[in-house]
Amino acid sequence: MAVMGKITRIGAVLKRTAIVFPAATLLLIMGACGVIAENDAREQSGSPAPTETQAPTPSPTPTPTPGKGPACPTLRCTSITVTGDMLVHTQLWQQARADAAAAGQAGYTFVPLLEGQRPYIRNSDLAICHQETPVATPDGPFSAYPSFNVPPQIVTAAKDVGYQACTTASNHTIDRGTEGLLRTLDALDAAGLKHTGSYRTEAAAQEILMLKTEAATVAVIIGTYGLNGQIPEYPWLVDALDPQAMIAKAAKARSLGADIVLGVMHAGDEYASEPNLQQQEVAHALVDSGRFTMIYGHHTHSVLPIENYKGTWIVYGLGNGVTELSPWYVVNNEGLLVRAQFSQNEAGQWTTSDLAWAPSVIVRDPYRWCSVASDAPQGVCASPAADAATHQRTKAVVESMGAATAGAHELLITKEK
Repeated sequence: MAVMGKITRIGAVLKRTAIVFPAATLLLIMGACGVIAENDAREQSGSPAPTETQAPTPSPTPTPTPGKGPACPTLRCTSITVTGDMLVHTQLWQQARADAAAAGQAGYTFVPLLEGQRPYIRNSDLAICHQETPVATPDGPFSAYPSFNVPPQIVTAAKDVGYQACTTASNHTIDRGTEGLLRTLDALDAAGLKHTGSYRTEAAAQEILMLKTEAATVAVIIGTYGLNGQIPEYPWLVDALDPQAMIAKAAKARSLGADIVLGVMHAGDEYASEPNLQQQEVAHALVDSGRFTMIYGHHTHSVLPIENYKGTWIVYGLGNGVTELSPWYVVNNEGLLVRAQFSQNEAGQWTTSDLAWAPSVIVRDPYRWCSVASDAPQGVCASPAADAATHQRTKAVVESMGAATAGAHELLITKEK
């Protein structure tokens, strides 16, 4: 329709109505006519209607999540502390009973035994222990080596000092059969501790333990070299040290959104100071798969070396978390606490940005876990000379496969904020 035709008809309507419009109204009408004219001209030319210019929406700035522990070198970091076997023998539960009585409590408390670990755990985003043995009912009966059945209060103590999860696959997992295994899982659940390595059902055995920190999702995958010749009631009750099965689980964990995947080995030669062939082959296979962020292990009741293999840390043996003092094997009384910091780069990948270790020893009268790190956070443990010997022995073993050159260092918790 022609522009002038539209305007003429509007004028005719105004004339027939004989209405006198105020000047302002006439201006509005004339403005509308101008818009009609502009649109009609655009229709003739085929030009698109003008659109409003919108300012670009700024990209959201990621929230920094530096995590606990050392200074974060990137925008997002998270730290994880791991310790060795919690192996409760007779003298330890006798100590726990004495500690409970001293506090005016009935039963057993292992919190004083583990108290020295609390500052390390507090300065970490996540802490994972290893529950080596099945637990009994709160009042027993209890038993130690070779078939363990220990007070369940060790589990509540682990929760008290700050652990969020425990692994449970070991050569002692089915010392008390399926019943003992289930009782242990019940105790962990009641304490609020996550767990992996032994299971109630076949379906549960296919699941992946996924732990959340503020910055990342962490998957934990474990396997044990054996069960002391015992045959489980069902093959899926306890995770075996099978690298292909562990790699398959790691791939599944990645597909489910895991940022960090920890591979855990319960293996090695007892009281050794170096990893055996099985440990090295399994650890290297896990790293070679490209699915794991860090590997660590326990079982030998002795501290083993730390290796940086193709850019991935392998902590071969953490020694004992807690244990009764051995009069025959001094290495049995020693342990290693390791804290790894993981950071996310600009491409979104998570890698280890810091690896720190603290040497420990078990002392008695009373029985306590005690750090012999250079900053002596608990003071003297056994004696100045004995503590220095433990420190030097641990350091020599830990660094025997090039860990210091690759960047692993001692953790001095008193120097951190």
